[in-house]
Amino acid sequence: MSDLNSATKVAAFYQFVALPDYRELREPLRAFCAGLGLKGSVLLAQEGINGTVAGAPEAIDAFTHELAHGDMFGGRLNNLELKFSTAEAMPFGRLKVRLKKEIVTLGDETADPTRQVGTYVDATEWNALIAKPDTLLLDTRNAFEVAMGTFEGAVDPGIKSFGQFRDFAAIELNPAKHRRIAMFCTGGIRCEKASAHLLARGFTEVYHLKGGILRYLEEVPEAESRWRGECFVFDERVALGHGLRERDKGHCRDE
Repeated sequence: MSDLNSATKVAAFYQFVALPDYRELREPLRAFCAGLGLKGSVLLAQEGINGTVAGAPEAIDAFTHELAHGDMFGGRLNNLELKFSTAEAMPFGRLKVRLKKEIVTLGDETADPTRQVGTYVDATEWNALIAKPDTLLLDTRNAFEVAMGTFEGAVDPGIKSFGQFRDFAAIELNPAKHRRIAMFCTGGIRCEKASAHLLARGFTEVYHLKGGILRYLEEVPEAESRWRGECFVFDERVALGHGLRERDKGHCRDE
């Protein structure tokens, strides 16, 4: 992976946490990001925060320190899921801080990751879990993302948006039949919602890859990897490979 101090630094982050004052947080957060020269997208909702921003390494460090330790959130983001990568050039055109009903849209009020989620599995333990023959390996991402890369043997739900995952689960998944489910997504956030949804529906043994595909590609040596292809990311880098390296720019963008 590139030296984090030699290129534009990218921070992807989220946390499910009660933010009843999320509307009042929007402008202070936007102003703080703008003052640091950051670009990217941040979503705020009553259920938490989700975003990806990019900028100079020292600016990203100041930003993430404020989230976790500053006065703006008052220590509420003390369990922030945070991943760093680099980009050869700024991967975003502008800065957006938006208010949303959900930080990842599923449309199921019973799916509350602040109350219950599946069992987190570290990247280094993922291969052993998915190698078990009675484990249903489930990709929770959209179809065009799956087409660019996925884990060997994973089930593609064939959805166009994450909100369709509920319909897929209702039709295709059965607690009596699928006793152990291991799911994954890009950075982990969709799996938090999906696992909470399945637990609310009566599934009991639900696992998800902590930190998502990005953490796996960062930590697991390529020679030991069960990942095939590239991981789509929602910025101008398009996709990342092992070591969180940017994809070959000769590839065309396929959306």
